[in-house]
Amino acid sequence: MERLINGIQQVGIGVADAQLAFAWYKKHLGFDTVVFEDIATASLMQRYTGGQIQQRYAVLAMNMQGGGGLEIWQYTNRKPSAPAQPLRLGDRGIYAIKIKCKNVKVLHAQWCKEGVIDIVSSIATDPSGKKHFFIRDPFDNLFQLIDDDYWFQNKKGLTGGVCGAVIGVSDLDKALLFYEQVPDYKTVHYLAQDVSGDLKDLPGGDRICNRAIIKHVPLFRGAFSTLLGPSTIELIEVAGTKNIFENRYWGDLGFIHVCYDICSMKTHEIICKTNNHPLTINSIGSFEMGEAGGQFSYNEDPDGTLIEYVETHKVPIIKSLGLYLNLGKRKNIKALPRWVVKCIGLSKKSLQLSPVNTKGLKLNPPV
Repeated sequence: MERLINGIQQVGIGVADAQLAFAWYKKHLGFDTVVFEDIATASLMQRYTGGQIQQRYAVLAMNMQGGGGLEIWQYTNRKPSAPAQPLRLGDRGIYAIKIKCKNVKVLHAQWCKEGVIDIVSSIATDPSGKKHFFIRDPFDNLFQLIDDDYWFQNKKGLTGGVCGAVIGVSDLDKALLFYEQVPDYKTVHYLAQDVSGDLKDLPGGDRICNRAIIKHVPLFRGAFSTLLGPSTIELIEVAGTKNIFENRYWGDLGFIHVCYDICSMKTHEIICKTNNHPLTINSIGSFEMGEAGGQFSYNEDPDGTLIEYVETHKVPIIKSLGLYLNLGKRKNIKALPRWVVKCIGLSKKSLQLSPVNTKGLKLNPPV
């Protein structure tokens, strides 16, 4: 079967209190649809968790206006570690997440008036012509609210889901080759070396950087491709930067991975190996995540940033009625009818499980 990258399915966020984080993202960014909620062991991730099997609680939340979701991830057997130093633009790894916005000017004005959001930057225009601004959530994560013209459906609220990421790299040319060959980003909107004026308000934003803005437009043939939509990766290379997850584990505080929804894991594995970025983890066969299931795998970009891939086999459509969509034996790779995908938005919007709550506990130092 043909390998398809259908869009960013979700970005993983390591937090100390997943239920508190979910409540914030639901209220302020519109991630109100729970696809799964699960307490389990991360038994396949020992390569990135200190060689030990770790316990975790996770919630996958979506904003059904379109875009990828947030996989909110919390250790339940250890306190997560924070970065040793505050992050600066260009630090290697996932620095910020892009969130779709219907009108940046209106949202910026609204949040300034309300005074409840930590607004990090003024409104600026990136080299591709998109207006944007940055905020910081209560858990020290940066989000870029950016004008977007692709929407799966038009509901109340100015924000949508994830539409990209800002990623720090050590070698822009190597990074560009990886993101072209593996996650299939083909369109280059901007490629230059300069002081990026639209990023000047960020820590380290006054430095000269190599910068590329690349876009992936799905063929809208995968099951959930119309929901996930196009995405943009912004690569930033700055001399003398550090690795965001140096001496820390996957699942510690911050953005832990970017996950792509794909068709044909077998073909994808061949593509990764052929391009010298073999899969480092592969669940092989179906893997249950609460009420959802699929096959997942990981590899790394040239700087070790973790990229996840999921071939979805099962997803709840209407939980209250016990209706699930089984895609494991689906022969075609057509996009699902929009009315079917919209039914996911009828999922329960409250959490049911009770993980260990680490709120208020002192965080681990970097390990």
